[in-house]
Amino acid sequence: MNEGLIPRRYAKALYKFALEKGQDKPMYGLMQRLSEVFATDATLQDVMGNPFIASEDKIKLLKVAAGADNAHTCFADFLKLLVENKRISAMRSIALAYLTIYRKANNIYLVEVVSASPMDADSQSRLKKLIEGHLQGGSMEYSQRVDSQLIGGFVVNIDSQRLDASVQNELKQLRLNLLRK
Repeated sequence: MNEGLIPRRYAKALYKFALEKGQDKPMYGLMQRLSEVFATDATLQDVMGNPFIASEDKIKLLKVAAGADNAHTCFADFLKLLVENKRISAMRSIALAYLTIYRKANNIYLVEVVSASPMDADSQSRLKKLIEGHLQGGSMEYSQRVDSQLIGGFVVNIDSQRLDASVQNELKQLRLNLLRK
């Protein structure tokens, strides 16, 4: 069976369950924190797949990693379901799939701006307004980082779209044009 299919189905069921309980947004925050922890600590995935670690310990670990307290009953119930169905090892993929489902349902775009040097507040504000106009009413989760290899300019990534206005890209295009001639 497709490895992505099962986590997507669980994530979709979790989204519907959380939506019914009015917990879809808090669940989104939990899934964000959980996916960040999985990304920064590779041993967490190893622990989830280890059959010698008790399921109760895995549940406690995931609750701590996600920052869940006793008020997050949807999350606790979902973790119990995963343990019953022997799917706790798929939690990272489920968390990522939940984020995707929630963003699509709420018209949220992931926006990353990569610049050659730190941008001043005015330039950043103008760029954000320009991007918001492109999103046609959607909201964005904005992040910025610096990559000195760009030489100059910037790259804007909006979900799977990319606008490359870097000097590095311009030089690459110039080189390709010269090679074609």
